[in-house]
Amino acid sequence: MNQNKTMRLATLGTLILVAFLVLTRTTFLTIEPGHEGVLFKRFSGGLEKDLVYGQGFHVIAPWNKMYVYDIRVAENFEKMEVLSKNGLTIIVEMSLRYRPDPEKIGYLHDEIGTRYLESIVMPEIRSATREVIGKYLPEELYSSKREAIQVEIFERTAKEIIKKNVILDVILIRGVTLPLSLQEAIERKLKEEQLALEFDFRLVRERKEAERKIIEAQAKAEANNILNKSLTANILRDKGIEATLTLASSPNAKVIVVGGGEDGLPLILGNN
Repeated sequence: MNQNKTMRLATLGTLILVAFLVLTRTTFLTIEPGHEGVLFKRFSGGLEKDLVYGQGFHVIAPWNKMYVYDIRVAENFEKMEVLSKNGLTIIVEMSLRYRPDPEKIGYLHDEIGTRYLESIVMPEIRSATREVIGKYLPEELYSSKREAIQVEIFERTAKEIIKKNVILDVILIRGVTLPLSLQEAIERKLKEEQLALEFDFRLVRERKEAERKIIEAQAKAEANNILNKSLTANILRDKGIEATLTLASSPNAKVIVVGGGEDGLPLILGNN
């Protein structure tokens, strides 16, 4: 009897341990930071789409199930071939940052599930990228229009995937690979455009310098004209008298003939 009692106790202990382990795994759970959960009630209504469980410790019935989503911003990379406006193949390398809508986890899980990146986000991005780049020439993507193309792809994709409860934070075009011959032609064209701009700048600078010299010459001519008109015979005679007086008062020896000049000014014949 003691042996039977021991067997019953061992069996009961094993059942209790198994029940404890099952309850621990299914009843007591912790949602980590950066995550949210949505509860599926097996016997009472199914998925609670409007109720989101935040981070922390939760107790649920063992027959229910909690689906946990990472709501932090995630990054993904994509490399794809697309056709440009003129039919040339372009390889585009892109990166995107996305996250599920934290308030719509239940609807996301009900309609799509945890593989929403592969099911929704990437197909929409590929579709938008092909549609947008197909409107541009390769050289526009390679240079001037790159940012505008990037914005247009983002806006088209974000508009579609938000309907599926996924938020798109940003799309970046990290690299563009063109056929080598086309790439070299574009680079030559860009270099020629830079040289043309530099030549235009030099022309403008030289034109302004020429204009400056003309203005300066005109100013000097006007000044000389005004000065010539102001120098009358009386003024010149007065200036000559002042110079003679200054010279006569100097210590150097000289001979001065008063009234010897054509204009009546003294003549200085010489000095020792």
